Amino acid sequence: MESESIVYGCIRDWPSDSAEESRLRREINHQVLGALPDGDVWPFLGREMFAFCQQPGDGLYQTQVIHFGASYRAVEYEWSLWIEHFEALLKRLYWGSAVVHLDTELSGTHTFRWESDSGFHSPQDGALRVRCAWEREGGLRG
Repeated sequence: MESESIVYGCIRDWPSDSAEESRLRREINHQVLGALPDGDVWPFLGREMFAFCQQPGDGLYQTQVIHFGASYRAVEYEWSLWIEHFEALLKRLYWGSAVVHLDTELSGTHTFRWESDSGFHSPQDGALRVRCAWEREGGLRG
């Protein structure tokens, strides 16, 4: 059997005093995620891997949390490409922070974090201005 990698995490929006502003940001994020290709077209970031609560009271208090997850065949060998596409997605979303966990059978667990320097990112901002950090836990020993 080939090596399996699990990728999961979340993207967090930031709270707003304006219910209308929050609703608009959630709607735009929903449209961006809905426009992603399905997993058959490009298997790394398909729209099926993303989910979020849409209505206040149904798992949505103040901050929208977009959660995602997928299993891959040894995605760590193409990890730079996966990150490139994930960051391109982040450029098109409203968010304040994001975390990605990469669990691999051979090289352990890696955690990648993005935090906007200003506390929030808007699609109008263009380039990402983030502090990015990664953590690593040990892999299999044989």
